[in-house]
Amino acid sequence: MIFPGIVSPNPVLVIGFGYRERGIGIGFVRLVMEESIMLKKTLSIVLVLFFCCRIAEAADPSPLTQMKGTVDAVIGILKQKDLDRDVRRAALRKVIRKRFDFHSMSQRTLAMNWRKATPGQQEQFVKLFTELLEATYIGRIETYHNERVVYDKERIRKKKAIVETHIITPSVKIPITYRLHLRGGQWRVYDVVVEEVSLIRNFRSSYRDIVKQEGFPALLLKMEAKIEELKKPKETKRSS
Repeated sequence: MIFPGIVSPNPVLVIGFGYRERGIGIGFVRLVMEESIMLKKTLSIVLVLFFCCRIAEAADPSPLTQMKGTVDAVIGILKQKDLDRDVRRAALRKVIRKRFDFHSMSQRTLAMNWRKATPGQQEQFVKLFTELLEATYIGRIETYHNERVVYDKERIRKKKAIVETHIITPSVKIPITYRLHLRGGQWRVYDVVVEEVSLIRNFRSSYRDIVKQEGFPALLLKMEAKIEELKKPKETKRSS
């Protein structure tokens, strides 16, 4: 599954090996040049994303248009094959956090347990849930191979909306629905439904059982462990 519906290679760092016989100076110059190139790439991505999103939102603030702008920005990043892994993931997180309302998603996931949690536990849960979704989401969208995204329709009711899309692959058509609400002029995602399965309901069911049987602290520990597992490179997972 790729964006938009929701693991990663090892980062590659080259610091000028092979120049030792010509002295430290050349290796240092090469390192500075590579860092300068990487900085320019990062700034270019930020500027492109900023202007693309601003233009799309100014032209048409509809939920479908804003969602399409986010998806297009993500695909644009994924198509830049020369990007360093960390730079690419930082750019993806920037786009995703702009469109997804992780605080609202956290509240909806915990449901009644949100009120039972302490303010500190609520803050920690939002942080971990955001990292968990990002790690899962980014890991999956990095498998993008030019699949086609089709935007079917949008339905708006006051300050809530639904955007229906499909991912077209050579072998299957995957329906993905985004549920959004209007916040500060922006349509923010608070749930994603993939093949009629709600992301929030799925997490809510499993997390409710953990809190009931083991308590809230145990849930936070399990989330931390899952995040670490998702962040491990593919090669490490295969060798274990």
